[in-house]
Amino acid sequence: MKIRTAFPYATVHEDVRVPLADGTRLYARVWRPLTDEPVPALLEYDPHRLTDWSAPRDRQRHPWYAGHGYASVRVDARGHGNSEGLPGDLGSGAEPSDCAEVIDWLAARPWCTGRVGMFGIGRGGTAALRTAALAPEPLRAVVAVACPDGRYEAGVPHREGPADGNGPEPADGPDGAGGTADGPADDPAAAQDGPADGDGTPGPSAALLARSAALLALAACPPDPRYAGDAWREMWQARLEALVPPAHAWLARPARDDHAGTGGPGPGGGAPDLHGSVRAAVLAVGGWHDPYHDTVLRLVAHLPDDLVRGVIGPWAHQYPDREQSPGPAIGFLQETLRWWDHHLKGEPTGVMSEPLLRCWIGTPSPPEPARPDPGPRPDPGPGPDPGTRPDPGTRPGPGPAGRWVGDGTWPSPNVTPVMYALQGPPVLVRSPQHTGLDAGRPVPSGDPAGLPPDQRAEDAHAACFDFPVPPGAPVDVLGRPRVALTLRAEAPAGQVAVRLCDVAPDGSSTLVTRGAARLAAEPGGGPREYVFELGGTGHAFPPGHRIRLAVSSAYWPWVWPGPRAAGFTLDPAACSLRLPVRRPTTDTVAFAEPEQAEPLGVTVPTALDHTETRRPARLIVRDVAAGEWRLEDTPRQDGTRAYPDGLEITEDAVETCVITEGEPLSARTSTEWRIRLHRPDIAWNVTVDTRSEIVCDATHFLTTDEVICAEGPEVVFHHTWEKRIARAPG
Repeated sequence: MKIRTAFPYATVHEDVRVPLADGTRLYARVWRPLTDEPVPALLEYDPHRLTDWSAPRDRQRHPWYAGHGYASVRVDARGHGNSEGLPGDLGSGAEPSDCAEVIDWLAARPWCTGRVGMFGIGRGGTAALRTAALAPEPLRAVVAVACPDGRYEAGVPHREGPADGNGPEPADGPDGAGGTADGPADDPAAAQDGPADGDGTPGPSAALLARSAALLALAACPPDPRYAGDAWREMWQARLEALVPPAHAWLARPARDDHAGTGGPGPGGGAPDLHGSVRAAVLAVGGWHDPYHDTVLRLVAHLPDDLVRGVIGPWAHQYPDREQSPGPAIGFLQETLRWWDHHLKGEPTGVMSEPLLRCWIGTPSPPEPARPDPGPRPDPGPGPDPGTRPDPGTRPGPGPAGRWVGDGTWPSPNVTPVMYALQGPPVLVRSPQHTGLDAGRPVPSGDPAGLPPDQRAEDAHAACFDFPVPPGAPVDVLGRPRVALTLRAEAPAGQVAVRLCDVAPDGSSTLVTRGAARLAAEPGGGPREYVFELGGTGHAFPPGHRIRLAVSSAYWPWVWPGPRAAGFTLDPAACSLRLPVRRPTTDTVAFAEPEQAEPLGVTVPTALDHTETRRPARLIVRDVAAGEWRLEDTPRQDGTRAYPDGLEITEDAVETCVITEGEPLSARTSTEWRIRLHRPDIAWNVTVDTRSEIVCDATHFLTTDEVICAEGPEVVFHHTWEKRIARAPG
């Protein structure tokens, strides 16, 4: 990572309040170049508290854009951070409407040319897309990163698995050294609510609860009196009285029209009400290890070619320049600057001459939870620009092997569907209830425990079908594999989970992609065909390896089990796998090296560093006597972070998923958050404690959420919600 210290423009920043039509004022921080000429504006609208949670990330991006001739503006969402108003349902229309008002306000500033761009990651990216669907006149360009594009809120997944649940937006660690790019990952990012086939409300995944719990904790945090003034306590109390756990609304929504793996048109896919309405140019960016990369494939397929470009790289849920596992990182800011300069300044940057879709096709690395830096590499030096220097806080490695490819249209004529027929006699699939514990985090963010480990243990609990890769060239797969499975279900309700793996000659199994669908018994007990797509992927299967399709009847905690411990009989003779195989091409896709502005300077004081007492990031515990399996995940455990303005933040969170073999109704999940905000200089000390839990019986889910907020030793708010939600019929 190169840290830029000299820019074409000197910059200044100020905090302002943006008035909305209903009288609400949103808190904003504006970085502007020092120039007498008006400049375009860039907007990032996000709930993750610009004066603390996202401050380290913001500091390395917004000043960089300002130094290149833009007014770069970060705004706290309504009811979050230091903005007025109340937090609401994330799927409502209030958020894009607020953004459209902010865009009009920016365009009317004397320092603005009247042209505005909008960008964001996770929920911020979805806000940008949904605002673009309203087509406000000043909005000319959008950059949307690692985000869903459907009507469901930015944290509720709509692809092959739960998406986030990794805590309030990445607090980004000291100087951005930790956390995801976007927080509780929506920045915590998202969670799928289980497979769906349109036959009723899908059941929740554990990640949905984790996502809901993280957002509940975030929404319960108070404004900062240093920035909100004396009104902070009144604003906080009003927010607390309006709190509702997000899971209540998510679970009450009707089922989507598609399978869990597709995320296509329909209530979850977004094509009918988003893709046809956007008038701004959209640069869609995703990572193959992020749950939302299929958003990129849908946008480049549905939007006009002159309005869209897509990039999918080897990244988790983070900005592509973060230099975190798996990598490699790219010069994301430079690439987006080309986008802004073309669409907001009319400069010929060549960005629209790039292929419609640029993708990374990776080759298998050892299946480890995190892809480590394989070794030192030479100091990159000061670079061609004397205004840059290496960032001493990062040490980028070469990252996993692979290459960039470009396709001028999507679907691409370079990609051909290739059918693989499953073979063998009918097989009974009745996977142990704990199958799925090695799935990795639903929304990995570059931390050591995020990516799935070796899949051999998971494969042992599934029906596996292998297809050898012949000598010669690798089999390059780009797009969404599709499976057609003929099954006879043992119970009225169940699920099927499918994983595509790369098996090396030594037997190690690397997860490539996956998908799931809900099962329903056919009247009379006969077989039924299920056809659905898996999540998109860009992967090269080398010669001598085996392409493995693994089919299981359980995938906990990504998919909540049905009421009965039942499986299904699979008839391979009536099943197939279709892979989107890309022919070899000569490609010249390249990106600059990553670069950012100077870090904010967040530190972990030695006296407050709790490294030695940290829990494992992800721990699986088996109680042999009880037959119980427990997964403990620690999405936030950063100790106490000290900010340059005197703020100290301490966060701790743990997510627990428990299931007992043979007892699907034993499934339960819980998430606990503790957040402390402390300003020693003004004796401000606030704590937020939350606990959320989901358990089930044969007909209902029971959710329990508790929030306790204290100012110093005094509890100022304590509320518990309990809600029974009917399971899907059948």
